[in-house]
Amino acid sequence: MATTRAERLAGGLWGLLVGDALGVPYEFTPPQRIPLPEKIEFVPPKDFLRAHHGIKPGTWSDDGAQALCLLASLLENGRMDPQDCMERIFRWFRHGEYAVAKDVFDVGMQTSEALGRFQKGVPVLECGRKDEMGNGNGSLMRILPLALWHQGSDEELATDAILHSRITHGHIRTGLCCALYCLWGRNLLDTKLNAWRTAIESIERLFPEGTAERKELDEKIQPRLKHVGKGSGYVVDSLWSVRQCMEAGDYTDVVKAAVSLGHDTDTTACIAGGVAGVRDGLPAIPERWMKALRGKELVEPLLERLLARDAA
Repeated sequence: MATTRAERLAGGLWGLLVGDALGVPYEFTPPQRIPLPEKIEFVPPKDFLRAHHGIKPGTWSDDGAQALCLLASLLENGRMDPQDCMERIFRWFRHGEYAVAKDVFDVGMQTSEALGRFQKGVPVLECGRKDEMGNGNGSLMRILPLALWHQGSDEELATDAILHSRITHGHIRTGLCCALYCLWGRNLLDTKLNAWRTAIESIERLFPEGTAERKELDEKIQPRLKHVGKGSGYVVDSLWSVRQCMEAGDYTDVVKAAVSLGHDTDTTACIAGGVAGVRDGLPAIPERWMKALRGKELVEPLLERLLARDAA
């Protein structure tokens, strides 16, 4: 079904939030205990021991809240401002900004550590871990609004994605995964054929052979081509899990495939739901999920501004 650009933009933003909310009840669950796809809904089957029991169905988690913090920062400042982004994420962490009903839950360990360093006065671009253990998916989960907002070159988009990742996740591998995902999202938004392959080709041009970034791409990220996604919190597995889920079918099939992987279900479904929403457009997101999603009043003003900016 043909979609308009506005529908694809809206599909990306709503798609990540709906995917996040769908995955919340199933988080931390091994795949063998996840219900069958036809039973994966905001409200799990009665015999399923859900995660975050006190959280109402249809609530996005830290993933969606931080994505909205990023979008708000971009719209307000007209550029990717790491300091402002971190301040907004800190306000989410402390005061529930862009959290549904200001209820903060499911805070990632690396993000929490980075926020602690930020509170102590560490410069914002030094807050994220740079060692091998700093390769969680906490920046990847929130990065899609950058691709939806950005109007610069592929190089500028990739550079901004890596820069934004550093505020909580400082390892270049995570930054490159964010850049690759953003380029993929942009290609889907522009309805380019072979959007994923084109994103790979773009990032290879940006980081030629002999650079540290290309070494990471060639040795740590691209070899995952034959990798079977596990839905884990490791950023490379997370990216390739989403790539795998995107082959499952339409938006509904994609986010249910993400949840079916188990483990970090909210984040995998958030990341997958974002790109599936861009690809398929807002009409592809089931109406029952849109109606049941909580906190829509937090999203609508931001989306209106994003669409107006894109149309200008």
